[in-house]
Amino acid sequence: MFLHHVAAISLIVFSYVNNMARVGTLVMCLHDAADVLIEAAKMANYAKCQILCNLLFAMFAIIFITSRLGVYPIWILNTTLFESWEIVGPYPSWWVFNLLLVLLQLLHSFWSYLIVKTACRAISKGKVGKWNPLHVSKDDRSDIESSSDEDDSPPPSQKHHSSATNGTNKNGTNGYLTGVPYLDEH
Repeated sequence: MFLHHVAAISLIVFSYVNNMARVGTLVMCLHDAADVLIEAAKMANYAKCQILCNLLFAMFAIIFITSRLGVYPIWILNTTLFESWEIVGPYPSWWVFNLLLVLLQLLHSFWSYLIVKTACRAISKGKVGKWNPLHVSKDDRSDIESSSDEDDSPPPSQKHHSSATNGTNKNGTNGYLTGVPYLDEH
């Protein structure tokens, strides 16, 4: 995902620097068409509307695959790789720009594979078409969305406190040197 963001930001910059703003704009619009649907599917999943979630995910998969494996390579990559070569020829930033566009296409292919794999797994497990209002399917993409503060803090009864103002306990140490935590009983 980090590679995707680096490539996307670089493409936006290169599209303006190389006077290819139309290509940059088309790439952004093409990507936003499917992104709205995956966010809507996530919201439906969190709201426990499984039928709506499945429908939105199916629409997302269809638009994602057709736009990023169909429209993007035929329309945008063809124009930037071949038609621009014939019109202006290669120049140093042309290579970088097209390398980033091809990298983005490789990421599209990998993500399309993952989307198809996820859809096939859902169909094979029989989750599609069966709706239980109390069951929300596990969303593998959102496992790490909880706040780290909620998970890392111990319960209030186990927090370590020191009553001294300089951070030392009654033994004169800060608790980390002795290996035994000092529990302040208030």
